[in-house]
Amino acid sequence: MTDAVAEVSPETKKSSKMPLVLGLVAALVGGGGGFYAAFSGLILGPDTAPGTVEETMEPGALPNIAFVEVEPMTISISPAAQGRHLRFRAQLEVPTQYAADVQTLLPRVVDVMNGYLRAVELRDIESASALTRLRAQLLRRVQIVAGPGRVNDLLIMEFVLN
Repeated sequence: MTDAVAEVSPETKKSSKMPLVLGLVAALVGGGGGFYAAFSGLILGPDTAPGTVEETMEPGALPNIAFVEVEPMTISISPAAQGRHLRFRAQLEVPTQYAADVQTLLPRVVDVMNGYLRAVELRDIESASALTRLRAQLLRRVQIVAGPGRVNDLLIMEFVLN
């Protein structure tokens, strides 16, 4: 008979995944706590103590401005629009000392606005950001006509596409 000697190798221990899982949980808890502390103002927050609000806030003086009304315009849109019209009315925000100057230049302002609005296509007016884009373009043109520092803003009062 043969003696069979079986070689028994010692079993290798598998490394535990518990430290990895605990490290991941600790990282998530730490990240969440850090976010909460920063978001709620516990760290990197305002310098005032919690619960103290300045109740003595007084409104500042109103800016020294005047509004110059631009006469209402009805503009026919491009021929492809088949008889559609744009009804447009605006006001110009100007420093009070320049209100008379801008009022004097109003025919030029209306001419520039009319020329620009007639060149705009229907698809440009119907887009979601049309009013913001048109306002910026018109304001820039009006500022060029009126001169530097004379017109602060253009307020669109009516913008109706028929």
